[in-house]
Amino acid sequence: MSARNKTVTVSLAILAVIAVFYVLVVGQALLVPLAVAVMIWYIINALSGAYQRWIIPQILKPEWLMKLFAVLTIAVAASAVFNMIESSIGTVVAQAPAYRANLDSLIGQWFREYGLEKYLNITEITQSIEFVPFVTALGAALTGLFGKSLLVIVYVLFLLLEQTRFDSKMSALFPDAARRDEVRSLISRTQEDIQTYVWIKTLASITTGVSSYVVLLFVGVDFPEFWAFLIFMLNFIPTIGSIIATLFPAVLTLVQFEAPLQPFLIVLLSVGSIQFLIGSVIEPRLLGASLNLSPLVVLLSLALWGSIWGIAGMFLCVPLTVICVIILAHFGQTRPIAVLLSGNGKLRFVDG
Repeated sequence: MSARNKTVTVSLAILAVIAVFYVLVVGQALLVPLAVAVMIWYIINALSGAYQRWIIPQILKPEWLMKLFAVLTIAVAASAVFNMIESSIGTVVAQAPAYRANLDSLIGQWFREYGLEKYLNITEITQSIEFVPFVTALGAALTGLFGKSLLVIVYVLFLLLEQTRFDSKMSALFPDAARRDEVRSLISRTQEDIQTYVWIKTLASITTGVSSYVVLLFVGVDFPEFWAFLIFMLNFIPTIGSIIATLFPAVLTLVQFEAPLQPFLIVLLSVGSIQFLIGSVIEPRLLGASLNLSPLVVLLSLALWGSIWGIAGMFLCVPLTVICVIILAHFGQTRPIAVLLSGNGKLRFVDG
């Protein structure tokens, strides 16, 4: 390839990347629900497969029935979570005056112990801290994940319908058998890796949430169900989510208990240990080579997708990055980029 052709190719690639990011930003209102629907579609397929393999392995059931069971399971879980969030927010708002009194007492104690009351006004500092707006904003962020639910449901239904026609469309699009098998292999690999990630991440998040719930219940932290769900959700956000999920319930102990240091340390160390054990030891072993991403790439993708799509982008950053790596590895011109994005430089779907 001549130098001029290389320059043209690079220029076109840069323009294509700019156009893609422009579409991602401008089309956020439609693309985010679509991306969420795709993730739910993966969960439905993984859940229906689990039902067929583990719950009724000896009885042959139609695939559509297994998918119906999976959809009903997700719908019931989503409804229960939504109701739990609404009731928890109301209870937290009712408890806000008691939390404020404990916080004022705690800050006053710290100021007197370290002699800071001579230099800082305790009253102004405590009055500037408001619980109700924070709790309301947190609840709005969580319930916002269920917003546009009708559009997400429509997307999911169409994905399930299109799934049944996929083979016939592939045959029509790629008459050449070799090319068709190549495309099918790429799509199958993408589906397999994303479905494996979503399935294992969901199981790991459930285990983390349940284990943290036991700790919070033992310590006596208010609203353990709410915090357990928050831990479950934040566990899908790489690195930062685990840190926030550990700090939130630990900080609550500072304003809930009159002698907060001991429960604070118990919650901080216990929940932090659970996060480390499941997130850094068990989960990587279960994922194995299916999620071969550099930790630095994960953090950068978290920042990138978070800046483009907000909280939804943070939740979806890993699956979206995995899809990009698989597609880049499929073409010889872009394979070096996939190697740089990978964790160890080995692309199992290319290197075998």
